[in-house]
Order: sequence, then structure tokens, then C-alpha cells
Amino acid sequence: MSGSGNTGHGLSNAEAAALIAFYVEAGVTDFLGEEPVDRYALADAAPQPAPRAETRDAPRGSRPDPRGAEAPAAPAPRAAAPSSIPLEDAQAAETARAVAARCTTLAELKDALAGFEGCPLRYTAKNLVFADGNPEARLMLIGEAPGRDEDLQGLPFVGRAGQLLDRMLAAIGLDRTSVYIINTLPWRPPGNRTPTPAEHAVCMPFVERHVELVNPEMLVLLGGVSAKQMLRTDTGIMRLRGKWASVRAGDKEFPALPTLHPAYLLRQPAQKRLAWRDLLSLKAKLEG
Repeated sequence: MSGSGNTGHGLSNAEAAALIAFYVEAGVTDFLGEEPVDRYALADAAPQPAPRAETRDAPRGSRPDPRGAEAPAAPAPRAAAPSSIPLEDAQAAETARAVAARCTTLAELKDALAGFEGCPLRYTAKNLVFADGNPEARLMLIGEAPGRDEDLQGLPFVGRAGQLLDRMLAAIGLDRTSVYIINTLPWRPPGNRTPTPAEHAVCMPFVERHVELVNPEMLVLLGGVSAKQMLRTDTGIMRLRGKWASVRAGDKEFPALPTLHPAYLLRQPAQKRLAWRDLLSLKAKLEG
């Protein structure tokens, strides 16, 4: 079949192939069903809401005003509600908090993570990805989760996204000797899949203790996953980025700047202009 054919859902064969390639790059490795589901047919067959008991005839050609008194107001950005996780994972998270609290140095924290068995990711990852850079730096960068290259080398941000991060730092006069870099997860999820709420809940006590022990002047939250986890919010990164916020770790608050993840910028280079604005804000904060 030629590349100019059509899949029957508005995509050419070439477009469908490009979409599948994107899914593979994003870490999708499995399908949830053996047979495809026609979502268009499901939408057509969806039950229609029952009519209101009391209505008034409207002038012909007019439509109901969606802004009427009965229409609910759009919800404001809110803090994320705690995700429900299995009891055994909740217990693992409490154990992690107790273990992390006993650590008084970064070396102890790394050893504690290496010996912690409460997160199943450790059994599928090749290496623990603890940190990179200068622990005495004023600035801490917090990414999302290790990828393939990071898993192989045991260091954060060493692949293509890491190379871009190095160039971004260099643009404002920084390098890895003047920053400290960690992730919200120290182990790579299989196939780069999205981490589960339970995995984040179990690892977050170690992240917070990491921030406490380094005690930087400020944080940069790289990407939506990092920003949502550290700020405890469900607001998207495009609304969070560029706005200074506060992260609590232990009994201290740290100023934090959410920004776009370098991996996202590799896929969407036009958004580098937004990242540049964030870098300028960071530079001003450092120099202020």
C-alpha cells in the first residue's frame, strides 16, 4: 500500500506511521486491547442527557445561553488532591519518609536509596540515578525521571536533552559546576512510561530530603511532572512556567521556577523562546 493511502479515520498512511513513531518515542510499548475500538461509533452511540423537566420555548434560531445562572463557573487552578494508592504503597511511602529522615548527609541518602526496596522501579532499572553537579551550588535543578542514557550511565541529563540543558545553562553563564541536578525519580520507568502516582509517592520523601540536605537558594523545576510533584498541583506546565512559586521541603520554603523540559524543547523547538524568557528570569534572580 502506498504512503498516499488513507486509514479511514482522516489520516494518510504516512501520517499514521508518523503518529506511531511518536508513540514509540514517547515510550508506548503495549496496547490495552487485542481489537481496535472505534471511538467515533462509541461517541455516536453515547446516551443523550434527559431533557430538563421545565423549559421555555426560545425564539426560533436562538440557542440557550451557556453563561446562564445554571451553568457552573470554570474551576480555578487548584492544588492536586492526594492520589489514592494501594495500602502497601502507602506503607512503603511512610517507610521511605522514615528512612530519608534518618539521613544526615548526601552519602547516607544515596546509600539509603540504593538499599531501599519499596519501589519496584529499582528492579527494572540498570542503575540508580542519584545526582550530578555541585552540591554546594546555589541552584538546584529537578527533572522528571531518568531516560535510557541516564539509566545506562547513572547520571541525570546525559542524553540529547542533557546536551540541550548544558547549552541553556551556558547561555546564562552557568555549567554543571555551578548547579546541582536531581530527578523526582531515581530509577528509569520501563520503556520511559509515565510514572505512577504510587511510584512518585514512594520516592518523594527522598527528593524532599535531598532538597533539605543540599539547601540551595532556589530551584528550577524542569517539566510538567517535576512541577506538579514539587508544587503539589494539577495545573499544567504551560500555565505554571515562568512564574516563581514556593516548594516546601522539611521546615523550609524554597523559591522555585517551573520551566519547559529540554526533551519537550527538542520536540517543539518553537517553544524555546518561552524557555529563554524563563532563563532570563532565573538569571535576574541569581544576580539580584
